[in-house]
Amino acid sequence: MRPAALAFIAFVFLFRLATLAISIRHQRALRKNGATEYGVLNSKILTIAYTSYLIAAAIEGAIRNAPFDLVSAVGFVLYGISVIALLVVIHLLGRLWTVKLLIARDHALVLHPFFRLTRHPNYFLNATPELVGVALVLHAYHTLAVGLPIVLILFANRIRQEESAMKATFAAY
Repeated sequence: MRPAALAFIAFVFLFRLATLAISIRHQRALRKNGATEYGVLNSKILTIAYTSYLIAAAIEGAIRNAPFDLVSAVGFVLYGISVIALLVVIHLLGRLWTVKLLIARDHALVLHPFFRLTRHPNYFLNATPELVGVALVLHAYHTLAVGLPIVLILFANRIRQEESAMKATFAAY
């Protein structure tokens, strides 16, 4: 595998681990203060599918050993956009941001324009561009073709669960 591709994969996994550490810290605090978790099974399946997708893309990328080309560049830009979007979401949601679906007892509805642009920026501006971007950088077309539809189905289910939980919690939602 080319050193640049290896460095990219390392960054993807290290960045995901760093954001997971933030999520775990937030989850613990939210649970300690009585937050309610929704969609537990979907969260577990989504975690497995998402992680499997990233691992499969890394393996396929290692096998293909493709050069950095226009497709890779487009993927890299998409991935960069996804990282920025995630950092914005984490910043805007603060202690409420987790990879799980938790509603705090004192949960405040975030009305920032970023959430008016798209109600679920974490899926539409972060996770989906991340998965597509990683696959394109690594030329992991089989992973993209097989794995992305699976993850998108899980995202759709998760969004339905989030919508239901938010509507039940906030009259203004």
